[in-house]
Formats: sequence, C-alpha cells, structure tokens
Amino acid sequence: MTDFSLKNKVIVVTGGTGILGKCFIDAVVEAEGSVGILGRNEEVANQRADEINKNGGQAIALIADVMEQDQLTASKDKLLDKFGKIDGLVNAAGGIMPQSVLMPDENLFNMNLDGMREVMDLNLWGTVVPTQIFGEAISLTAKKGSIVNISSMNSKRAITRVLGYNMGKAAVDCYTQWFAVELANRYGEQLRINALAPGFFLTEQNKKMHMTPDGGFTERAQSVINQTPFKRFGKPDELKGALIWLLSEASEFVTGSTISVDGGFSIYGGV
Repeated sequence: MTDFSLKNKVIVVTGGTGILGKCFIDAVVEAEGSVGILGRNEEVANQRADEINKNGGQAIALIADVMEQDQLTASKDKLLDKFGKIDGLVNAAGGIMPQSVLMPDENLFNMNLDGMREVMDLNLWGTVVPTQIFGEAISLTAKKGSIVNISSMNSKRAITRVLGYNMGKAAVDCYTQWFAVELANRYGEQLRINALAPGFFLTEQNKKMHMTPDGGFTERAQSVINQTPFKRFGKPDELKGALIWLLSEASEFVTGSTISVDGGFSIYGGV
C-alpha cells in the first residue's frame, strides 16, 4: 500500500507562523509527523507549538530569520537535540513587501529597485540558505529525506506589479531543478527536492491587493478569478494533499518537479 504517512518523521517548516505556514504544519501533524515551526514571530510560533503539543502531537517553536545562517544553525541544533534527526524541510518563508509593488500609475523606469531586490533575495535566498543548513542535517540523520520548496504562479506567467517576487520564484524553480540533479548524483535516492506551486490564495500579504475595505474583490482579484477555470481563490487546506505526497515516500520516484495547485490558472489560455 502506498505510504502517505509521516509517522516517525521530523519536518521543519520555515515561514511556519504565516497563513500558508499554518496549513503546512497542520498537514504534517495530521499525517502523524513531528514539526519544527520556524519563523520570526516568537509569540505565534510558541502558540502554534503549544496547541499541537496539548492535542497530542509533537511540535517545537524555532525562532529564526531564514536569511541568517547563525539563527538557522541554532534552530537546527535545537531540533536535533529534541528529536535526534530531521527527515524533511518545507521552505515556506517568502512573500511580497509593499516596497516591491509597482502600481499602474508609477513610472516604470523609476521602480524601487532596492525593494524589488529585497523581495527577490527573500524568496530565493530564503529558500537556498535553509536548505544548506537543514538539508545537510537531513543527509546525515535521515534514511530518506524530502525537501519541498514553495514556487508560485508568478514563476510561470507574467504577473503585473510584483517583478521582484516573479524573479525570486522563477529562480526558486531553477534552483529546485538544479539541486535535484545534484542531490541525485551525490546521494542517490536518499534526498529529493521538489516544489509546490500554489495558485492564488488570500493571505495577509496580498489581501490589500485583492480585497476592498467592504470585503469585495478588487479589479485585480476579479482578473485572477476570471483567469482561474475553477472561478475562485484557493483554500489553504487544499494544499495539504500535495504537500504530504511530496514529503512522504508515496512520491519516492519524484524529484525536481513542480506541482501546481492552482484551480487551472497556469494552463488556462483565457479563451
């Protein structure tokens, strides 16, 4: 029988204090895995870990910035001290910042390049750096390990306003493929890396672009829905199945792939 279980596996989720991060840590726990909740928001990380532990699961809060190697190394050591191994990593940290958004009335040739660069760095290096730290631990402590990066529709289509985010996620796709080959060449089947590409989901970061103050859709949001064959935004829980498949041994012959969970957005031609 195909094994979708994460029982006896230890998974660290970066960006674990965000909206999609909450979905990912819940998915790991529901699949009977233990989870390291890594993020900068100490209060939320501790709250989520406490709730999981009180309900019979196993979780630990790891307070770190994904761009800071020393903080990540300390978190890795804390996780290993508690569980003795790491089996998987979900690179969910990333996102969009206000300074990286180019509005339609702004000068195209006077973009906030520093803001664009900051967001590109967060999404790319905020994936690469944790993989360097936790990936090595997985290679040393797990019989079979899986890394899941978070891609985006922005890596596949020209999504307006957020150039830095688009470039960062496109680079994540390139990195996923390149690293998958290197892992296979060096570690055989022990270590895999894939990516999950969500469609459009409402989060705290994008809510202002998609929702009006009275709770309706903005013109941009309506464009997203029109371009999505399912004619709606995604629900965070709809990412759980694909994530657990990629983390579990049910996908043991899958590496270097990007799995879209997007209601058909990426394949719709508009006609």
